[in-house]
Amino acid sequence: MSTTMSTQTATPELRLWILEQAQAGHSPESVLSAMKQSGWDEDVALAALEDTLQGFLSDHARRQQAQAQSQRPPAVPVPEPDLSNSPSELHLPDGRVVRVVLSMREPRVVVMADFLSDEECDALRELAAPRLARSETVDNTTGGSEVNEARTSAGMFFGRGESALIARIEQRIAALLHWPVENGEGLQVLHYRPGAEYKPHYDYFDPAQPGSATILKRGGQRVGTVVMYLNTVEAGGGTTFPDVHLEVAPIKGHAVFFSYDRADPGSRSLHGGAPVRAGEKWVATKWLRERRFD
Repeated sequence: MSTTMSTQTATPELRLWILEQAQAGHSPESVLSAMKQSGWDEDVALAALEDTLQGFLSDHARRQQAQAQSQRPPAVPVPEPDLSNSPSELHLPDGRVVRVVLSMREPRVVVMADFLSDEECDALRELAAPRLARSETVDNTTGGSEVNEARTSAGMFFGRGESALIARIEQRIAALLHWPVENGEGLQVLHYRPGAEYKPHYDYFDPAQPGSATILKRGGQRVGTVVMYLNTVEAGGGTTFPDVHLEVAPIKGHAVFFSYDRADPGSRSLHGGAPVRAGEKWVATKWLRERRFD
């Protein structure tokens, strides 16, 4: 390829040649170098290269995205509050009136105020405190649990329906999200001291891990999470969603719900517990499964 033109114009033939080089896997830098060696003015060559590859790269990105989506696990039904009319308040069967603070569709995140009363928050903390131990995470390789440095809280689990208080909260969650009580794991309470955190992670179980088959025998995949704040943290300790740059402040009685319709990062349900900067943080977490969890 060469030219002796004093005033150069990027021709259709040149653009076709650039496209062929890109499709063959040559880098833009090497294509530009070849054009300059063939006599093309650098400014003209660069403009033609950028203009041609912009469309190519956009098409390539779309093809990659379509391929990635085709390889994702199929979506499954998930818990969902009835926000079809964009209500500011939700009136639950037990008389509780919950205020909707934030509703996001992708990922599905709903923040609610007044989900728990002050008395319920205090009672959960009091009942949980004597039973706290170093928090563990699920070991996806074995299906068991393990202490993980990414999670530096102390925690415990209540049995489903263990007390009148626990049963009332579980029924409230079920009514709010239209999801059976029996599809929920036991309520977990966590206590974070200053500096404690839970680094960003997914709540679903990775199907590719060898231990997941054992975990999924009990209730199937996790499909939703409710995090309830049992105190207002002095500083830090928010629930973060890094993929969408969202942070939910930990305020006593508030709750954040999020769902994930497939066990895939495309759910954008990556989340974490930011480090507590001052004071302490108490939360209660409810994980919801596809099926009955026994």
